[in-house]
Amino acid sequence: MFDPHWLAGLRQRARQAPLMPRVPLWAAGHAIGSVLPSLCGALGRRVRPSGSADGAWQVNGPLTPTLNDIARLMRDQRIGHVAHYWRGEQLGVYNGSGECLGSIERGAVRPLGIATRAVHLVGRTANGSMWVQQRALDKANDPGQWDTLMGGMVPASDSLQTALTRETQEEAGLDVAQLREVTQRGRVSISRPTDGDAPGGSTVSPASGIGYMVEVIDWFDCVVPDGLMPVNQDGEVAQFQLLRAPELVERLQGNAFTLEASLILVAALQGSRQ
Repeated sequence: MFDPHWLAGLRQRARQAPLMPRVPLWAAGHAIGSVLPSLCGALGRRVRPSGSADGAWQVNGPLTPTLNDIARLMRDQRIGHVAHYWRGEQLGVYNGSGECLGSIERGAVRPLGIATRAVHLVGRTANGSMWVQQRALDKANDPGQWDTLMGGMVPASDSLQTALTRETQEEAGLDVAQLREVTQRGRVSISRPTDGDAPGGSTVSPASGIGYMVEVIDWFDCVVPDGLMPVNQDGEVAQFQLLRAPELVERLQGNAFTLEASLILVAALQGSRQ
């Protein structure tokens, strides 16, 4: 179904090293992210060297207040494009065991290399076609690219199920209770430099606070009953389309979809053949 060279390239895109050396960022005895060493110097007493051999830095103070103070500083000083991505939304900060330690403004997670969580929904019809959306042209990330039926971040205040329900209503105007066979199918992970912090692919100085994306995405699928049409509610979707598998595969291999959606839809299509 898929060209193996394209598949290998897709998986390589999902696992990329930072463009510049980064050091771990710790808090409360846990690694929570990674930063450019040059950024640490701009954060003043909010962080301090941990003294470890790997050059890690430590959040210096109560986690959530200090991280949000750091976020405001980066926004006000226009470090790492934080102002551009500022959303007034708190995302969870987790340790390696998945325990939520605190929260931080969404716009600051990439410069600090803090892992985020997201949820996506693949919407099938009874005949095997799939609903997909085109992201609005004014989206901060991947404007105009194609995506799953629904995809969104999981805020610190939400459970995975709460985020799935809310985002499905906001993005597609669909009540999860109206959908059939809603099932959690898998998880994909992405780690890569963020395009938004290196405009136009230009050379970025160490002082710029270039971002690094670490994201874990839980994805669900469902059957959208015949006659039920997705309608965007929050202005973040340009249009929805219903595609049969051959056309979906063609668009995927033409790189019309976001990296996240591509990984999920490949898994969904391959799973449908098993």
